Amino acid sequence: MKGLKENFQKINILIIGAGIIGKFTALELAEQGYQVTIVDPAHNKSSSNAALGLLMGHMYQKRNGRSWRLRKESIELWPKWIKFLQKFNKKLKIEKPLIQLTSDNQKFEKLEKFVKQTADQNLKILKKDSSIIKNLNKAFETNNLQGLISYEDGKIEPHALLNTLDIYLKYKKVNFLSDEIIAIKKSKDKWISNSKNDEKIESDAIILCNSLKALDLIDNTSHTIYLKPVLGQAVELYVDDKKINLLSLPRHFSINGKNIMPITKNKIIIGSTDEFSTRPRKDSFESLTNFLEKKPKWINCAKTTKSWYGIRCRPEGEPSPIIKHLETGLILCTGFYKNGFLLAPACTSWVANELKKIF
Repeated sequence: MKGLKENFQKINILIIGAGIIGKFTALELAEQGYQVTIVDPAHNKSSSNAALGLLMGHMYQKRNGRSWRLRKESIELWPKWIKFLQKFNKKLKIEKPLIQLTSDNQKFEKLEKFVKQTADQNLKILKKDSSIIKNLNKAFETNNLQGLISYEDGKIEPHALLNTLDIYLKYKKVNFLSDEIIAIKKSKDKWISNSKNDEKIESDAIILCNSLKALDLIDNTSHTIYLKPVLGQAVELYVDDKKINLLSLPRHFSINGKNIMPITKNKIIIGSTDEFSTRPRKDSFESLTNFLEKKPKWINCAKTTKSWYGIRCRPEGEPSPIIKHLETGLILCTGFYKNGFLLAPACTSWVANELKKIF
């Protein structure tokens, strides 16, 4: 969060894509003193607006490699950024804890082993005799659920975060252009971006945060990058059963890979799918609610009151996400098909450090 030197002629940065990564990158760079412009034809309709906002860091089982380093850094950065953004939205917070459940005994044994080996004080195993598990087993009409609870992981409300970022970026006079960049090229020491509306935007650097469309702007003879669409669906269900009070359940938890969030006494959100397509499957209710061997009766009788989806991209042949300095002043930061919200602080910090090497 350190600013650039005083009397510094502002460097112009163009960010293409206004999802969580694009906006967070704009926040980081604006704080460091860069002049930032974000271009997106529909910045309020990105896949980030369809996300559930879960932040799963401490309970991530792989504790080595690049993925863990990014998570670890983000875990440390998130509290600092939340405190900073609360100047613009006092209600913004990370809702903790986060619970991960399974009905598979072998997977539970792996969770037990993981917690013992890491000795992370923020993690605790939840066995069948715990009050939380008893309540969940009763609600889901089973006796097989077990898992772990992470007291530092949780959820951030996606729309609240994105709206807060918008308020901050407006305050910092970050330019928003509702346009689409269709071509970019290097001209001497500047980058020239051509838009669909025949605008020419000159910048000192370009940050590509526009998911699959980033490939349309990259010279594929120089850079071999493969991205595959990943569509995620979620549903909101209404439960018309007086015996069920969904608010008696934890605020957010997962069962066998499906994320569940009670929002009222009678409404619950379940997400999400991983579909390698750009068109949502029509059997979303079945694929989202089939997370137990036998569905509880209240889910079978529930009505779908809302459904939505978002399309992200998954890198092929390399780890997710892609964070690469392709050419001097051209940075690719995309491929967040999972955990884009969690990893935003670490990835945007990496972008800022790359820019420091050239400016």
